[in-house]
Amino acid sequence: MRDQQNLTVQPLLDEIRAQAGTADESRSVATSVIDGLKDNPIMRFSASENLGGLACPMFDIGEELEAVASACGSTAWVLWNHLATFHLFAGLLGPEQKVFLSDIVAKGEWVCFPAGASTGVKATPAGDKFTLAGKAAFGSGARYADWAGVAFVIEDRTAPQFSMVKLNQAGVKIDPDWRAMSLRASATDTVYYSGVGLAANRVVPFHFRYREVFRDPAHAMIDHRYREDWVALSDLWLAMMAVGVLQANLDEVTQGIKDRVAIGGVKVAERPTVHVNLGQAKASIDAARDTAVTALLETDQRIEQNIIPAEVHYLRQMSASMAALKLCNEAMGLLLRVMGGNGLREGPSFERRYRDFQAMPLHINAHQDRLSEQIGRNLLGLPTENPF
Repeated sequence: MRDQQNLTVQPLLDEIRAQAGTADESRSVATSVIDGLKDNPIMRFSASENLGGLACPMFDIGEELEAVASACGSTAWVLWNHLATFHLFAGLLGPEQKVFLSDIVAKGEWVCFPAGASTGVKATPAGDKFTLAGKAAFGSGARYADWAGVAFVIEDRTAPQFSMVKLNQAGVKIDPDWRAMSLRASATDTVYYSGVGLAANRVVPFHFRYREVFRDPAHAMIDHRYREDWVALSDLWLAMMAVGVLQANLDEVTQGIKDRVAIGGVKVAERPTVHVNLGQAKASIDAARDTAVTALLETDQRIEQNIIPAEVHYLRQMSASMAALKLCNEAMGLLLRVMGGNGLREGPSFERRYRDFQAMPLHINAHQDRLSEQIGRNLLGLPTENPF
């Protein structure tokens, strides 16, 4: 990892780290941290230059998220969600909405995409507008965001549509119902819409397999970078975040164990099994980072050369993230073994990071069962059936 002094988020890292425990206990990231992120150039990293963004390499974004995750998992999670979903929104809305998206970028506004399991939003035509009603679940960062992407179905039609909704308007309610043990301040909440107006000229089709539409050279895009699939990118960035969490725990364990004494007066740091477990954990963390970084650099090279991605590239990104997360999971188990009951009794940050990590390989984008199926079908010459 680059020296953190060279990262864009570096000025915020101490504050992010200092509030991590309180954020976990209160289930809310500090307002000052959210405001600081909105004022930081990191918010524009995934926006193309013709939108007023920085068009940063995917690898650079991964390194920034790795650093934030090492300080606070929940803060990294919502920042990750903003950067990834903006990438999707720019791809979906297309060149006709450049002015709209440029305004969001210029103002440093935050976006999110509640569209998880149990989501159901319908729209009723009303002149040159639509009226939205329903709920959208798993809106990570919704309480911190300014805009939400919304996928919905117009009455009497079956094809899903997409647009964006300002969250601070009448008819929008955010229910803080994320009660999980992991990422407790991620505000992965449910958004309810009731009579919310939506301009018809900002509605676009939400293609079932949008990644294939984006790969069509004849399909106009705001920028070539948006032809890369947002789910695959989010998985690789998630793997980098996992590495950040694991590295922080490795650092804590190795520092905290040096003066610990086990039953019988044996110094824990002198036990051979401790050396073995720490060595294996470090190797797994390093391998996880190398795996994710390689796939990110491949992606950046493709973007630089204006190469349109194919399904094999998408599956390559997905498999790299899956492998990296599995390596991190192995490392976490080894570190937990080294910590032991006495280490956990002391109440370090290790346990919070351990809990936060549990959500990472379980996210639907990166879930091992979903990804393995697609990769396996492709190897057998069968079409991948999942829409994303």
